[in-house]
Amino acid sequence: MAGGIAAAVPAALFVATAGTALHRQQWMLSGAMLPWGAVAALVLLGSVQLLLGAAFRSLIPTAACGVLCYVLAGWWSAMAPGKRLIAGDVAGNVWVYGIAGVTVLMLVWARRYRRRARGRTATAESVPDPAGGAS
Repeated sequence: MAGGIAAAVPAALFVATAGTALHRQQWMLSGAMLPWGAVAALVLLGSVQLLLGAAFRSLIPTAACGVLCYVLAGWWSAMAPGKRLIAGDVAGNVWVYGIAGVTVLMLVWARRYRRRARGRTATAESVPDPAGGAS
């Protein structure tokens, strides 16, 4: 578990920094601004969380990454108006509040990897040794 948290902290720092830098990118389509940067930042967060969940076969690194990323984004959006990194506009709200939604989705998804790991362990323990020896 300690290894998963140790991997989740720098991953969360990277995702929070890269996502905050990326979330302001917008695309003009028929007079409407589409915040594709915020969506791309959330996809980055989800893929890093999924990687952590699959690599460590635990929900804790996925949750730690999401919580730390949310805390950092919340802190950067609550700074003084001249120092604020995340504004309270559409792109900023999609990024900050989307972190919580993506984290919940990735925790549900990462549960699949945890179940498969448990199933394999239980199956491996119940299979008799083909050589007839005790294991």
